[in-house]
Amino acid sequence: MLVNGQDAAEKINQANEALTSQDYATAFELYDEAMKNLGDVQVDESINFNIGYAGYKAGRFSDAIVYLDKAIEVGANVSKAWEYKAICFNELEDYARAVESFEKAAETSEEGGESSIYNGAIAAYKGNMLEKAAELFSQSVASGYKAETAQYYKAVVYNKQGNEAAYKQTLIEGVEKFPGDERLSQALAKEYVSEGNDLYKKGVAVLNAANQKVNDGTLKTTDAAYTAEVEKAKTEFKAAADILEKAVQLDASNKNAKLLLDACQQSLTI
Repeated sequence: MLVNGQDAAEKINQANEALTSQDYATAFELYDEAMKNLGDVQVDESINFNIGYAGYKAGRFSDAIVYLDKAIEVGANVSKAWEYKAICFNELEDYARAVESFEKAAETSEEGGESSIYNGAIAAYKGNMLEKAAELFSQSVASGYKAETAQYYKAVVYNKQGNEAAYKQTLIEGVEKFPGDERLSQALAKEYVSEGNDLYKKGVAVLNAANQKVNDGTLKTTDAAYTAEVEKAKTEFKAAADILEKAVQLDASNKNAKLLLDACQQSLTI
């Protein structure tokens, strides 16, 4: 327990040393004790940023936010204070406030704030704030900050929303912009495999139905109607093959793409 201002001043000096030594838990405790028992000791209000930072690094997230708010009020390292607040809220799983703080960090940054926008997008995704996540990932792509990853997660957001068209289009745009990114290429390849598989199944269904009529004696393989059904099935197989070839080009390691493509090509020879 501090008994006078002189003790507070000494505690602050010790806290400064602990902070320099990266002993954040000790630094925060000393700072906190001193600030609660200042007496007539005068301190520069910007010290609140250091205290908040020490609290953040020590895992004292709620306590850190209190001091970071004070730092913001007095204009001390405002952008960084917002950023550390955002990280604290993120750790506390208060994602709405984390996103708000990351956006404030970007808004007040003199360096552009690209990393804060990206981290805000991640926080929005974690908090299921999907529209906000898509918006911020789009900003990250536009700024060029972790653009490939941002493009991928923007697609993931649309997929989570169940917006299949936007998911596919975002992957297509991503592959065009970042052809070397495996996550984008592999994800789009899987989309093409799914589409190709659906078309292949349609062709098989048409062919099976025609053959069932032959087995039932209601249709002959020499009939024009049977030939028409075979051609209809081949149209589906051809469409499937075209899409599956794209999948193989995007991801040569996708075994399903190769197997389905082989099946389609075989079906086209009947």
